[in-house]
Amino acid sequence: MEEIKPTPGPLRDAVENTPTALWNDSSDLNELRQSISFGGVGATCNPVIAYTTIARYPEIWTDRIRKIAQDNPTWGESEIGWQAVKDMSVEAAKLLEPIFEREGGRNGRLSVQTDPRFHRDAKKLADQAEEFHKMAPNIVVKIPATEIGIEAIEDATYRGVSINVTVSFTVAQAVRAAEAIERGLERRDKEGLPTEDMGPVVTIMVGRLDDWLKHVVKRDGIFIDASALEWAGVAAFKKAYGIFQERGFRSRLLSAAFRNVYQWSEFQGGDVVVSPPFKWAQIINDSDYKFEPRMDEPVDEHYIEQLRRIPDFSKAYDVDGMSVEEFKDFGPTRKTLRQFLAADADLDALVRDILVPAP
Repeated sequence: MEEIKPTPGPLRDAVENTPTALWNDSSDLNELRQSISFGGVGATCNPVIAYTTIARYPEIWTDRIRKIAQDNPTWGESEIGWQAVKDMSVEAAKLLEPIFEREGGRNGRLSVQTDPRFHRDAKKLADQAEEFHKMAPNIVVKIPATEIGIEAIEDATYRGVSINVTVSFTVAQAVRAAEAIERGLERRDKEGLPTEDMGPVVTIMVGRLDDWLKHVVKRDGIFIDASALEWAGVAAFKKAYGIFQERGFRSRLLSAAFRNVYQWSEFQGGDVVVSPPFKWAQIINDSDYKFEPRMDEPVDEHYIEQLRRIPDFSKAYDVDGMSVEEFKDFGPTRKTLRQFLAADADLDALVRDILVPAP
């Protein structure tokens, strides 16, 4: 196993003195090595990040994509591109295996996201989740928190897949997804199937909620204290955390889509995963930040009152703010699914340009 030496700093100080776990929001091997040196114990990925990583390193991936195509002469662009993503994921998972073994499956996991083009088919999502689960012992599979996704999450969990719920921005989505995971785990328990080595997490993309509310305020001309808009995702995450603790869900919350340092500092001390992009991890680790447990500190009521002026904040903050049927039509869900679908198309185009270069 590759030995990665620890790097001292604020990140390591925090993760060594709290149940809060640091994961890296990328499976880029260079970034992941550095994240592990900071105290990182996992990694997440999505179609945009996977495409960006492959496109960033043409000196590595051009020849590898050609080799995949050569070995599989009947495959189309999508199959070749996804094989590259799977290869990258397996290599990243290998870096995390020592942590996975040390922590009994709770951490040391590498996220692989299901193909967003399957977002309308629960069985295809669950089948692909099971396929990815078998690629390495420490894979955790992303499925979106939509009505179809919730069905797939329960099914895949029952099959023994550790799930990372994604395309999730609200308390309602997080709670309904955690309930689906519990149903899947309970079905396994009743049949005597193992669950103790599973490590499900439920993501709230806190920064993407902030982004959406800023868009709505501008679109609808809502007068609001602008500083409150930096706190919406934090408020939703803390609200969901309280519910997870009260109800004893076996899945952990995961904070993703960083936009500001509150999305690190406000979650410290919680039994949660925080997954910043590597550039944010570097900013924090190079700073004079001092660890302080703040997970149980409520968001200033002034900010909550201001945010309540935005109807979509109440949808995101209230546990019954949306029904499961409404998840797919929430603004950030549509926007994020479209971005993930576009990244799939971009990866297809990248493979096409390698295999059939323009004349």
